[in-house]
Amino acid sequence: MPPDAKPTWNEVFFFPLRDTMVAYRGRVLLELSTHPGDIDERQQDTIAPEDVSRAQRLLPPRHRLGLCAVFYSATMLSPTSEPLRFELSIGHHGDTGDTTGHPSACATPQGHPLFDGNRYYYMPWYNSKPVVAVSSTWEDAGQRWDGQNLLHSVGERLERNVAMLRNARPDAHGDIGRKLLRELARDCRAALPMLQAQHPKTRLDVELRAARLHLLQLLASAAATGPPRQAWAALLPEAEAWLGRVAALQAEPQAGVPDVLLWLWRGARRLACARIPAHRLACSAHGPAACGRLCGRTHTLMLGAPGHLHAQLRVRLWLGHVAESQELPRYLEGPLHVYAETYEIQMKVLGKWSRRALPGHPSFSDVAGRAGLPCERIRTPQGWCWDGPWAVEPPQRLLPDPEAGVDEVLEEVYENQSRQHGGEWGPANVPSTDVTGTAVPPKEEVACPQGWHITDDWRVEVTGAVDEAGWEYGVSVAAGDPSPAWHPKEETYHTQRRRRWLRTRRRDNSAQGQEKDIDVVHSPEAPDKAWEYASLWGGRFHPQRRAGDVCRRRCWHRRMVPEPPSAVAAIFLLEGTADVEAMPESKQTAAVPKGRGHSQHPKPVILCTFQRPSSFQLRCYLFQALELKPHGTKTTADPVAHVSFVHLSQSTRVLPGTLDPVWDQALLFHRVPLHGDPRGVREEPPAVVVEVFDQDGEGAGSFLGRSVCTPKVWLDVGRWKPPRLQRYPLEGPGGPAGELLAAFELLHEAEDGAVARLSTPPWRQGTFSIPSGIRPVLRLMALEVLAWGLRGLHGRSVLPVRAPSLEVQCGGQVLRIPPITNLTTNPNFPINAFLLTLHLPLEEEYVPPIRLRVLDTQGFGYRPHVGQACVQDLARFRRQPNAGEQLLTPRVPVAGSNPAAAWGKIAQMLPRVTAEKGTADKVGTGIGGHQGPPGSSCLTLLPHSAAHQDMEREEEDEEEGDWWSKFYMAMGDKAKSHQGTRRDSLKVYSCELEAVPEFEGLQDFCQTFPLYQPGGQQGDDPVGEFKGLFCLYPLPEDPGVPPPPRHFQELPPSQPQQCLVRVYIVRAFDLSPRDRNGMCDPYVRVSLGAKTLGQRDQYVPNTVEPVFGRMFEMMGTVPLEKDLRVSLLDHDLLPPDQEIGSTTIDLENRLLSRFRAHCGLPRLYRTAGPGRWRDQLSPSRALEHLAHSRGLQAPEFNTEGTAVSFGGSTFLLSHFESGPPTHRHPGVPRERLALHVMRAWKLVPEHLETRTLYNSAQPGLEQGKLQMWVDIFPSNLGPPGPPVDISPRKPQSYELRCVVWNTRDVEPGDTSASGQRMSDIYVIGWMDGLEEQKQRTDVHYRALQGDGSFHWRFVFPFQYLVAEQRCVLPHKEHFWSLDQTVLKVPPKLILQVWDNDKFSADDFLGVLELQLTRLPRPAQRPQDCALKPHLSPWPWGRTRGPPHFSLFRKKQARGWWPCVVHKGGTQRMAGKLELSLELLNEKEAEERPAGKGREEPNAYPTLQPPVRPDSSFLWLRTPLRALRYAVWQRHRCRITATIALLLLLLLLLNFIYSAPGYIAMKLVNPLQGLRLFRAGSKR
Repeated sequence: MPPDAKPTWNEVFFFPLRDTMVAYRGRVLLELSTHPGDIDERQQDTIAPEDVSRAQRLLPPRHRLGLCAVFYSATMLSPTSEPLRFELSIGHHGDTGDTTGHPSACATPQGHPLFDGNRYYYMPWYNSKPVVAVSSTWEDAGQRWDGQNLLHSVGERLERNVAMLRNARPDAHGDIGRKLLRELARDCRAALPMLQAQHPKTRLDVELRAARLHLLQLLASAAATGPPRQAWAALLPEAEAWLGRVAALQAEPQAGVPDVLLWLWRGARRLACARIPAHRLACSAHGPAACGRLCGRTHTLMLGAPGHLHAQLRVRLWLGHVAESQELPRYLEGPLHVYAETYEIQMKVLGKWSRRALPGHPSFSDVAGRAGLPCERIRTPQGWCWDGPWAVEPPQRLLPDPEAGVDEVLEEVYENQSRQHGGEWGPANVPSTDVTGTAVPPKEEVACPQGWHITDDWRVEVTGAVDEAGWEYGVSVAAGDPSPAWHPKEETYHTQRRRRWLRTRRRDNSAQGQEKDIDVVHSPEAPDKAWEYASLWGGRFHPQRRAGDVCRRRCWHRRMVPEPPSAVAAIFLLEGTADVEAMPESKQTAAVPKGRGHSQHPKPVILCTFQRPSSFQLRCYLFQALELKPHGTKTTADPVAHVSFVHLSQSTRVLPGTLDPVWDQALLFHRVPLHGDPRGVREEPPAVVVEVFDQDGEGAGSFLGRSVCTPKVWLDVGRWKPPRLQRYPLEGPGGPAGELLAAFELLHEAEDGAVARLSTPPWRQGTFSIPSGIRPVLRLMALEVLAWGLRGLHGRSVLPVRAPSLEVQCGGQVLRIPPITNLTTNPNFPINAFLLTLHLPLEEEYVPPIRLRVLDTQGFGYRPHVGQACVQDLARFRRQPNAGEQLLTPRVPVAGSNPAAAWGKIAQMLPRVTAEKGTADKVGTGIGGHQGPPGSSCLTLLPHSAAHQDMEREEEDEEEGDWWSKFYMAMGDKAKSHQGTRRDSLKVYSCELEAVPEFEGLQDFCQTFPLYQPGGQQGDDPVGEFKGLFCLYPLPEDPGVPPPPRHFQELPPSQPQQCLVRVYIVRAFDLSPRDRNGMCDPYVRVSLGAKTLGQRDQYVPNTVEPVFGRMFEMMGTVPLEKDLRVSLLDHDLLPPDQEIGSTTIDLENRLLSRFRAHCGLPRLYRTAGPGRWRDQLSPSRALEHLAHSRGLQAPEFNTEGTAVSFGGSTFLLSHFESGPPTHRHPGVPRERLALHVMRAWKLVPEHLETRTLYNSAQPGLEQGKLQMWVDIFPSNLGPPGPPVDISPRKPQSYELRCVVWNTRDVEPGDTSASGQRMSDIYVIGWMDGLEEQKQRTDVHYRALQGDGSFHWRFVFPFQYLVAEQRCVLPHKEHFWSLDQTVLKVPPKLILQVWDNDKFSADDFLGVLELQLTRLPRPAQRPQDCALKPHLSPWPWGRTRGPPHFSLFRKKQARGWWPCVVHKGGTQRMAGKLELSLELLNEKEAEERPAGKGREEPNAYPTLQPPVRPDSSFLWLRTPLRALRYAVWQRHRCRITATIALLLLLLLLLNFIYSAPGYIAMKLVNPLQGLRLFRAGSKR
């Protein structure tokens, strides 16, 4: 809430712990504010008085609200001897238990419910409906209610359209989508002006109004843009997102008016409650969209818990300002009348009725029996006057006519006898009575009414607590009175006995609706007949006089009207009590004392009267109930459905021993009276409540589930269309309890008799059945059952399961499978394939499920129920009866079918697919993307030397390559893989192998169905598993047509078999930490049956992503030991260890699956090496075995093995391979071709599955992932191949020898006394990650110009992973850590040049970092050494080879490398190092030892001490060397230039000296030179 938000009220409710009811306790005035920053230290403080005053001034003004309720019906009540009433309250107003409020007409008159003739009870209100009114004062919340209701109106319509779009067929998505967008745009546009016209009062109102306006504008614009660009199905998720955003803004946190509570009282005890938000009832002056959803509408409320319903109430509510209540009559369907009433009491004294009041018995009372006032003493409330005289009027009620709306009536008459003087039985004084003892005509005189017929004659009921003849015995208290209790066994002191005679009669179909179903007692002209009688004072009154009645009463009432006409509704003026006789005000309190026996002024009674109800006919079509949950520990039930509609109810027949009862029954309710406008019934039809009970014997039965259904209303029966069966959810005591497949329609019985012209449902076997247009169409189907076996059964008792059997129920048919003889030796059934014929609906939504029941066979014929299961969605088991065997479908092959037809389509596609695959292989193995002609190798495109070099490199890679190379290649980590493994592949699944869609859960042969305890459901712990499969297909209706061939014919042997199981555990990741440092120490434990492998000491320390690389091998008997459990545990210092997580693998499914999941198929066939064929059968034999299991002919290979005829087609090896294989150990062509053909079948490849780990202590939460695979080898197929080596890569020991020869041009760090730049240079070196192995050279003191000479050897031993090109470094996170972790870093040599200082820290001069796997090619001369190599324009000056090379391949290198200094994000050269690098493995290092520095053994090479000047300042002893450092190094450029100029000057002087003589000689004898040349040639 914003900081400046104003305070608001929030109501407080009291929730009792042992009940679901609520009670209002008050309101709390809150002011919430939020602000950024830290939490204040003060958690609570006292509110200042000025803050309280400020908050009260900011509250909105208070208004008087009126709440009105019209009760139409109260049904489904329980029988009770106490009167019932309904009370309406809002806050403390209307609560009769609160003494602080003013009395008001907040409760209905008390009354006793009446029996509906079938099962339930109802309140007899008929055409005079009780009305309650409560007025109260609250802060004005109308504007907030308007905004809240506007959002609710938009959201409810959008929710209905979204539900229609979700359940619609694909072809109807367009129409429903357009309707959704059209209505959404209209609702948003209608709500926008109302929200814009509001004036917010608080900051929160401003923000909430802005958010709602923004949302409505956004939805309006989105709906106006039209359909989505994609298909209409894309509109559903978008509309659901809109609905979520609308629902988020529907809440109103500042509405301080409490919710409305509607209570059911039984005597002085609250029985049930319904809570209704006030805004749902609010009436607004801004239009119907701003009104609440229930304002002025008839609504059905359920009072009670799901397991026990106390009442179904149909009521119309209204809430609004009293000042605007003149609009209330517009929301009601009948006029309101206010009465004052009192009851006149008479007692029987000496056989005569007397008005004289006896002690404790008043002469006048209210309806509850409390002492009241006589008519002449009652006065009207202030502002009211009488309208007419007092009159005797019995309460208008709907009398219990059991024949109203029913088609079958069970008549009963009790024959009574009394004991005579001789001890013999004779007719009693009243020989025939009903169950209450009231005299009735004898059974011989009971006539059949008109329109009915007798179905069976009178019979004696012999069931229940009676003897063999049907008699029950008792003792009467007084002569002629019935016995208060009856017993089935006769005793000598019994004086009376009786037995029950029954007869059934049914209504004629032609006479339906002709009888008057309702009898109304309304006789104001006969006051003497308006009495009600009771046998005891305070007991229940009845309209008919009986023997033994001692009390009677009648009701006097008088109508009241407001004296001055008022602008508000009159019912809200009934505040306070009516005036008693004129007396002083001080004595009025004493005149109305409290308590029983004192006269109290009656409260006014408000009634809404209706002239004539409308007649309707309800038709209920109950087809089936699905997935009922039995009561308690029962395994089956005897379901019966009780249908209640307003004050009527009917029941279906009882179907014994089923949880999916198919009633196929229609229940008709004739001439049901519904008061009010029929159009209102169409908008808000009464609910049809269906309750399903388990009718086990006599009594009410056990409640199973309830469904509240809405019927389809037809006012114009001429447009009637047959309804469609729908699924209605059943809610039981513990939640969902199944589904009900039914349809309900409510037909208006107009005077034209259109309903009578509709066809009546057909009559079958004593009941109405569902008509053919509504009833699902049934077809003869065949259900084949593959009952493979039972797994992991454990009963509820101490005794183990011995010989279980299976019962399969579907469509009313039961299949009993022979029991398993010994579950411990062979858990499979002796007979596996069965056939069951039954009639099932064609529509998939109507097909019942398959129920499985497992019964055990114990001693003495005892067959306890072990487990059960319900198989739904039978569409996945549907098959075509004449379809051939499809290779990629999990079906058993049909004997006698044409294999060529089954293979045909695949055979046509296979050459093209394999040709594309071969082309991809050629491109993948080609060099530079070029492709050679067919049959030629791609290496011929290169020169011989290059091809030979690449071939050697591939062979070297294959030697280095291992299984981990394939793994890293599959994971996309090419740096850790090798080029030689790129032709081979490994499929890595990111889920379990069972979760891969193309493998169908590995349940293609048989599926696993969990079994639960009786009464259990999905989500509970199973008690076992059923292994089997179902096949459903139609059968021909013509008996002359032969049935299709059976599916389950060729089955594998069902005997247990020994298997070798290899479990490969590769790695785990995302593990849940178990230690305080956020890590864990996991290790693996593998369990199969009673065998467990895995040791505690083989753990990986301090990691949540361990790499195990372990293989476990064990023997097991499948299916006795079928569940492989792989667990990861956290190693602790002291056991027991915590379990991180585990996963379970069903080995039987993998062994039986036709996807060949027991051993994955590799991509290449190899006879040796890391990828060697490891299966028991060679590829050709495996292909033959696969063809046999699928019912196909065996493959035929040619002599060379390059072609195979299979399934009517011929496949060549050239389809898969374009030339000779380039990988090593390829094997013969026959096996390679067989492997290619099997891989084209989409079988399980060589793979790695990722399984999720779970922990039973934290169910449903992932504890990490585990990558692994399993190989299963049956012993009867021979020995398997060698296991795959997946052990983690072990590093090799290497030794790097680095000799530091010289340095050049290192930046000097000091300056001598003579001004010379010099340094005391030394070099430090180490391998990256091994800083503790640092080594340093000696110091070259006073090295001028950065030129140093060392002749020093560094020796660095390290561990190196060749495949990953990483150095392996043991590492401890802390010094107190118990275990070491492994750190992998690239191999890098680091050399640093430093200036040695004696009195200060050494100066850093430069660094050289050399990556050994990518070593820069060194310069051979120091002047050629640079950061970037110079490109020479001359061919002989260019460097041969790549600029980088691997020292692990070349082994040795020598030259000059530049040192750099990093500064400001750039680097510059700071010197040059002359190094020689040599890399040796462990064996070579032992054979050629060398010491560090110049220590012994000083060999390979032998290092001589460097020649260094003793002192650079002793120039007298070494003058030439001193001149070199003092003059030449500093002035060599100037000296060189001076010498060059002197030479040029000498040449010029020589030319000037000799030029005149040469010129003169040429002038005197110009041909002298030519003659001299000829003479020389002649010689």
